Amino acid sequence: MEDLHFNSSLIFISNRPLNWSGAETRYEQCKDKPAVLIWYLSLQFTNMLLGIPTNLMVLWLIHKSKKDSSTSDIFISQLAILDVLFCLIPPLELVTLVFFNNISSRHALLFFYGIKDFSPLFLSCICLDRYMAVIHPVTFTKLRDRVYRGALAVLVWFIILAYAAVKCLGNVPNFDKVFTAMILIVFTFMVMCNITIMWALKQSGPNRDEMHPVKKKAFKMVLIILAIIIFNYLPAVALFPFQMYFSPGVFRCYIHYIAFGLMDFSSSIQPILYLSKEKLKWKHVRSPNRDTLTS
Repeated sequence: MEDLHFNSSLIFISNRPLNWSGAETRYEQCKDKPAVLIWYLSLQFTNMLLGIPTNLMVLWLIHKSKKDSSTSDIFISQLAILDVLFCLIPPLELVTLVFFNNISSRHALLFFYGIKDFSPLFLSCICLDRYMAVIHPVTFTKLRDRVYRGALAVLVWFIILAYAAVKCLGNVPNFDKVFTAMILIVFTFMVMCNITIMWALKQSGPNRDEMHPVKKKAFKMVLIILAIIIFNYLPAVALFPFQMYFSPGVFRCYIHYIAFGLMDFSSSIQPILYLSKEKLKWKHVRSPNRDTLTS
C-alpha cells in the first residue's frame, strides 16, 4: 500500500517524512536510496548538538542583559525555547524512521514537527518589531511597554500549539495547506519589511555612515531574519509545489529530506547568528577606538 502522505496530489510543505502505512519503516522504503536519509539524520543530530547549547546560551544572555535588552528579545527568547524543544527529538526520530514504526512515537514526532513548522511566526514578530522602530518610531515608543509584546508572544504560542495538536492527529484532510499559506505569507511579509526598511535607511542620508544607529541595528536584524528564511525555507517552498514532476521514490526519499533537513537546521543557525551579533556588539562597546553608539 502506498504511503498516504506521498501518493496524494495535495502534498504540501507541512507533510513530514513519516510512514503511516504499517510496520514498514521509512528506512526500509528508501533502502535503495539511503544517502539522503543518512544525511538528514546526521543533520538532525548535528542540529541537536549545536542547537541545544547555543539556544540555551541565547536564553542566558537575554536573561543576563535584562537592563540593556532589546524590545525584540522577548520574541528571540521564545524562539530559542521552541528550538530547544525541537532539538530534543532526533533520538526519537532515529528510532521511528529506522528501527520501528510505533504509532505513539509517530504522533509525538508530528507534534514536535508542528511546533517547528510554525516557528517562523516568531521571526515575523521580530521583523514587525524592527519595522515599527524604523518606520513608525512615535507609535513604537508609545507601545514600548513589554505587556503588548508579551501578549503577542502568548497569542503566537497559542497558535503554534493549536496547530501542532491538530497536526499530531495525522488524518485531517488538506491540513498541509495551513503551513503552505503561513510560510508564503511570512515570506512576503519578510521581503516587504526588508524593502521598506532599506528604503527608509536610504532616506537617512547620502552616505551609509549617516544612518541613524537605531536604523542600522534594525536593518541588520531584518537582514539576518530574511537570510534565515531564504536559506532554510525557500528550498521547501520551491520544490514541493512541483511534486508531480518527480517520481514517487525520488520525492519520498530525496526531496522530503533535503527540504526538511535545511528547514530544521534553522534551530542552530538562528542562535549562532544571534550570538555572533552579540559578540560583535560587545567588541565594539569595549573598543576604545569606536563610538559605542554605532555598535
